[in-house]
Amino acid sequence: MKIWVDADACPVVIKEILFRAAERTGVEMTLVANTTLRIPDSNNIEMLLVPFGSDVADAEIVKLLKPGDLVITADIPLAAEVIEKGGIGLNPRGELYTEDNVRARLNIRDFMDNLRSSGIDTGGPAAISKSDRQLFANQLDKLLTRSLRAN
Repeated sequence: MKIWVDADACPVVIKEILFRAAERTGVEMTLVANTTLRIPDSNNIEMLLVPFGSDVADAEIVKLLKPGDLVITADIPLAAEVIEKGGIGLNPRGELYTEDNVRARLNIRDFMDNLRSSGIDTGGPAAISKSDRQLFANQLDKLLTRSLRAN
């Protein structure tokens, strides 16, 4: 398993959890972003800089993703493509994407987009809480443990 991070919008606290996990397990991790990010000096953590543009990082992740790889993203359309390609999607709040819930999330996302385009203020997501961070760390640990046992 390789970890891909949709890094432009990934919260710093989640990146820090990912850095520690990658170092602890030796799993390869690539952060994909259109701006240069600071990453630890590590043999198994790298940064992939992509050009600016809508969904350029997402397209690069999908292109390079192999079945069984883990993608960290809050982007629902990207998560749907990851699942379709045989990858594993994990939200920075710790929600594991599945074929069933990603379809439902896409429908909700489209509905909210329609509300916003008609001028209705739908607000944004709440800040990542301590319990979100803990849920993310626990899910990540389960996925990494399962992957390492399989190899």
